[in-house]
Amino acid sequence: MGRRGPKGHTEIAARAEQATTRKTRRRKPAWERKGLSRAGRVIAFIETLKITAGVKAGEPFKLRQWQREIIEAIYATDENGRRTIRQALITIPRKNGKTALAAALALAHLVGPEAEARGQVYSAASDRDQAAIIFREMVAMIMADEAMAARVVIREHNKTIADQENGSVYQAMSSDARKAHGLSPSFVVCDELAQWHGRDLYDNLITGTGARAEPLMIVISTQTAVQSHVMSELVRYGKKVRDEEIEDPAFLPVIYAADDQDDPWSEDTWFACNPALGDFRSLEEMRAAAAQAQRLPAREPSFRLLYLNQPVDPASRFLNGPDWRSCAADITTGMLFGHRCYLGLDLSSTTDLTALAAWFPETGDLLSWFWAPAETLAEAERRDHVPYQLWARQGFLETTPGRAIDKKFVVQRIADLVADFKVEGCAYDRWGIHEVRRLIGDVGIKIEMIEWGQGFKDSAPALSAIETAVLQKKLRHASQPLMDMCVSNAVAVTDPAGNRKLVKDRANGRIDGLVAASMAMGLASRTTPKKPSVYQSRGAFSLELATN
Repeated sequence: MGRRGPKGHTEIAARAEQATTRKTRRRKPAWERKGLSRAGRVIAFIETLKITAGVKAGEPFKLRQWQREIIEAIYATDENGRRTIRQALITIPRKNGKTALAAALALAHLVGPEAEARGQVYSAASDRDQAAIIFREMVAMIMADEAMAARVVIREHNKTIADQENGSVYQAMSSDARKAHGLSPSFVVCDELAQWHGRDLYDNLITGTGARAEPLMIVISTQTAVQSHVMSELVRYGKKVRDEEIEDPAFLPVIYAADDQDDPWSEDTWFACNPALGDFRSLEEMRAAAAQAQRLPAREPSFRLLYLNQPVDPASRFLNGPDWRSCAADITTGMLFGHRCYLGLDLSSTTDLTALAAWFPETGDLLSWFWAPAETLAEAERRDHVPYQLWARQGFLETTPGRAIDKKFVVQRIADLVADFKVEGCAYDRWGIHEVRRLIGDVGIKIEMIEWGQGFKDSAPALSAIETAVLQKKLRHASQPLMDMCVSNAVAVTDPAGNRKLVKDRANGRIDGLVAASMAMGLASRTTPKKPSVYQSRGAFSLELATN
C-alpha cells in the first residue's frame, strides 16, 4: 500500500486501496505494448502521466515534438539494444518545462520502463529548497496515478520515494558532496547545475555511475557567466561534440541558447531558443519582460540569461563575458621575443593567488602567470569553488612548496621576462612588495618598479585602458582560465566624479589577474617608451630557487 513516510506520517489510504484491486493489477501499461522502441516505451510511459499544475492540470502529459526528439536521442540504442548515451546536457531558458520533464524521466527510471532492480535514482540541486522541486513534482505525478501510488512509499522528511516492487529508491540531494560517496547511481538528473557551488557533488555522482551497466546522467540547466564553472565546461564540451570537433557518442548536447550576436529584442531570437514559446511558455509574459529590460538597463542581463540562455552575469560586471572571450587568441612567448612590454604585479597574502601580467602595446598581446602554495591548494579549491588542482596539473597555475607563496619563483619569472623582452617597467600594489624588491636587488635584475595605488586616481585610467582595448578588439589574450575567472568575477565601483576602481570585497571570487593586467596596461598608457636598457642585452638572469 502506498503511504507517506514512517512514524505517523500521513498514509495514502483510500486511493491506494482502490489501486490494488485485481482489475488494476492485471491492467497492462501502455508502455509495454509490443513493437515499441526503447525511446518509444519511455515516451509512452511519460504520456500516461498527468500534468499537475497550471491551466492544463489533470490533463495527460502530451510531449511536444521537440521533447520527443530529445528523448529519442537519449534512449537511442545500438544493434544489441543497449542505450548509447551515458550523459546528456540539456541547457535551455527558464519556463520551458524542464522540471516536469526531469520529474517524468526520473519516474521512468524508478517505476517505469527504464527501472532496474534496486536502482538508485537521484535528483541533485544546489540547496535543499531547489532539490525539493523535482521531488514535489514527482510526488504530484504519483498521486495522480492510482496504480503508481499503490507501489511506492513516499518519505517527505528525507525526500525519498521507494518502489516496493523492484526495490529501487529515489532521493533528492542538495550540494553536500559527502552524501554522494559510496553511491551507485543508475540515473541522475542535475537540476540547475549552473547554481551549484563547486563541483564535488557533480564529480562524485558521475564517477559513482561506473558500477552500473547503463547509467545515465542528465544535466538540465540554464547557463552561467562564470567560465570556470563546471556548467560552462560542459557547454563548451557539448558545443565541440555538436560541431563534430570531438567524437563522443556517449555524450548528447542539447543547447537552446541565443548567440552573442543575436538581437535580444527580436521575437525571432526568442522563438529560436525557447522551444515552448507560444505554447505552454507565455509569449505575452516574455514580451512584457523584454519591454521592462529595454526600459531598465539593469534588468537586461537577467533577461538575456534567464529568457535567452546567454551566459551573461546578472550582476554588474566590469567586462562583458562575450567581449572578453572574443579577444582570445593563440599566443606564445616565442612570438613576442624582444618586444616592448609592461608588467603588472599583484602580490597575495601568504596563501592567496599572486598574479603577474605582461602587456605588449605594439602587438596588443596580454600574457599572465599565477602562483599559489602547493600545500593549501585543496583548501583554496574548496574555498573558492574553482578547480585549482586541475589548473595546476594543466600548467596554468604554478605552485610553490609549502603553505605560503615563495616569492623567489615570482622574481625568477620577472628575471626571465626582463631577459626575453624589452620590459619598460613593472607596476605593483605596494602590499608585500618589500621582499620582492629585496630579491630583485639581490639578483641584480635591472627593472624600474613603479608603485601603483588601488584607489580611484590610479585605477580609473588603468580600467579605461583595458576596457577600451577589449571593446575595440585591440587586446589579444591567451585564454588563460585563471584570468578568465578573474574577469568574470570583477566588479567595478564608481565615485561621484565617474572614476572607477576594482574592489575585491565585492567580487564573486579572485580578481588578482585582472588587477595585474590593468596595472600593466595603465602603466603603458601613461608612459613614454624609453631607450632599450643595456642590461636587457646581457642574457637571462638566474635565480637559485629553494628546494624546501
